[in-house]
This record gives sequence, C-alpha cells and structure tokens, in this order.
Amino acid sequence: MTKKIEVPHCDICGAREASIFKELDKGQQSELSAAKGCNFYRKGQIVFFEGNRPFGLYCVNKGEIKIYKISENGKEQIFRFAKQGDILGYRALIGGEAYQATAETLSDSIICFIPKEILLDLIEKDQPFSMKFMKFLCGELGTAENRMLNITQKPVKERLAEVLLVLKEKFGLEDDNKTLNINLTREDLANFVGTATETIVRLLGELKEANFIEIEGRKIKLINIPGLIRVGNVFD
Repeated sequence: MTKKIEVPHCDICGAREASIFKELDKGQQSELSAAKGCNFYRKGQIVFFEGNRPFGLYCVNKGEIKIYKISENGKEQIFRFAKQGDILGYRALIGGEAYQATAETLSDSIICFIPKEILLDLIEKDQPFSMKFMKFLCGELGTAENRMLNITQKPVKERLAEVLLVLKEKFGLEDDNKTLNINLTREDLANFVGTATETIVRLLGELKEANFIEIEGRKIKLINIPGLIRVGNVFD
C-alpha cells in the first residue's frame, strides 16, 4: 500500500535538474506543485498496471522503477528502467489509451503524480515546453527502435555487454567509479537483455573470466569499459 507524503515543491526538488519540467518558470512550478500529489512506494510495489487507464503523469522524485510486460508464458519482458527525474506513463496518457506495460519499484521510491489536465494545459499553452516534450518522445521512440533492432539482430553476449554500458550511462557508477549504481537481480537483468536467467549467469561468468567485469553478490563492477564496448559492438 502506498503512503501519501508531503509534496516536494518543484522549485527545490532534488530531481529538478533531471526533469523535463526544470525550465518552467516559478509561477508554473508553483501551479504544478499545488496540483500534484506525492506517494511513498515500498520496493516491489506497483505504480500502475498494464491495462489500466491513465489519469495523469508520474514523475520519479527518488528511487528506481522497472517498466515491463508479461508474455504469454508468464515471463517478464523489461522495456526500460526509470530513475530520479524520469517520467512514467506518458505514452498512454498522450495517446489516450490504456497502459501498455506495468511499472514496479526496484527500491523504496517517492513518486509524484501530475493530473492529466495540468500536463495537457502545459503542452497546449507553453510552446517551448511542448517542443521539449515532443523531442523527448522522439528520443524515447528512437531508443525503443534501437533496442528492438538489437534484440532481433545481436547475439546475447553482445546485448549483455551493451546493456551493462547502458546501465552505466543511465544510473552511473558508485564512488569507486567501477560499480554500477543499480542493484538488479539476475532475473531482472535477463528480462532486460531478453534471455534466460541461466544464460545471463553463464555470460556474466565469461565476462568475469575475461577480466571485463567483477562480481560481488548482485553488484557488478565494470573494470574494462573499452573491452565491453568491443564485445557489445557498440558504435556512436
């Protein structure tokens, strides 16, 4: 069960610099703060379910979230991860359709909820914000297309190496400048790469043996990033 908490003001929000709303003026930020709600979610709680209708937009103040679908055989297929400053549920909201995936917290999280009317009013009346939102949607579409291409054309080991680099770019590294700053189960990693958990365990072992990574429990350290770039066949 979620718990309502004091709403952080958008102007002083810790997620502001990473948010699509960061360039709103103080008046707009005050209106947004007055209209939104904010909830605390425990690790493993559902933010929204596939098939539900959207009534607004979610913005991550703190935490990590996975967005996934359940296949016909009951297996999760993770499409993306979200972190502080990211927004959730925008495709369904803008498209006027039901959620096409489920969002679940990977850690204790604080997530704000912005009513649909507020977002649509911003898009309609604020041209710079509208253009920024359109660019964001185009960027997300490009990322999704590239991911689909990789899944259909790249071998699993290449996909795993690339995913480790993607997670580095998305969540950063811990203070040692090596350890991925996200704690994923092997199952979640497999569901993001698009393969079996057993395959991920084996391939992580191979990358470790080749001195590309180190493993401590769930933690993965990237110790040879140029090597991972070569294995992942990643090009700019």
